[in-house]
Amino acid sequence: MARETMLARALVELADNLVSDFDVTELLTVLTDRCVDVLDVSAAGIMLASPAGDLRVMASSSEEMRLLELFEVQSQEGPCLDCYNTGEAVVNVDLGDDPRWPQFAQRATAAGFRSVHALPMRLRGAVLGALNMFNVDTGQVRPADMAAAQALADVATIAIIQHRAAAEAKLLNEQLSGALNTRIVIEQAKGMIAQRHGVDMETAFTALRDHARAHNLRLADLARDVTDGRQDLATPGHP
Repeated sequence: MARETMLARALVELADNLVSDFDVTELLTVLTDRCVDVLDVSAAGIMLASPAGDLRVMASSSEEMRLLELFEVQSQEGPCLDCYNTGEAVVNVDLGDDPRWPQFAQRATAAGFRSVHALPMRLRGAVLGALNMFNVDTGQVRPADMAAAQALADVATIAIIQHRAAAEAKLLNEQLSGALNTRIVIEQAKGMIAQRHGVDMETAFTALRDHARAHNLRLADLARDVTDGRQDLATPGHP
């Protein structure tokens, strides 16, 4: 399938998720998955700023990517933080030839990545977070691919801003805090599924998402049911 066609389908899929009560976590997870599908990148992730201004990991295309983003937040060093703080894109960075983030570069190369990119999730001066993209190879990403990645990030940014604009400032903070707390519940559910069925965290998350989609459930609601013991999933890979 032509890349332009895949990009168009990804944009339509994101737009289809923009209902009045859309699931922010699911929308951002779809975005990271489509970045890997459509663009010449090996992994993608998204960080959003909390009401207090600190970045939180919200979505990742793989478990390995999630752990690397968590390290970036904990060490307060890396391309996503720079991108968020400056509002400027960080592109085509060779981790073996850039001295800006020594701890992060060491951890990323140990995970098999060689180059990184980070794009701001921004609209009219407001920066909500950043989109991270990693490659296992070095080399320049095509300008057309970078423009496509920014377009995908912009769609999600517009959606989140519109979602926020529907409420008062206090409610906005509560909603964003809720979205960030949802991530914690999802991680707990993943851990329970992984332990119960003897699978890795990535397989557990895939099972959680597949079950939610198959039964028309919100990912956050299903995760809470799993952690509260009200729901048990079939063996991952056997819906």
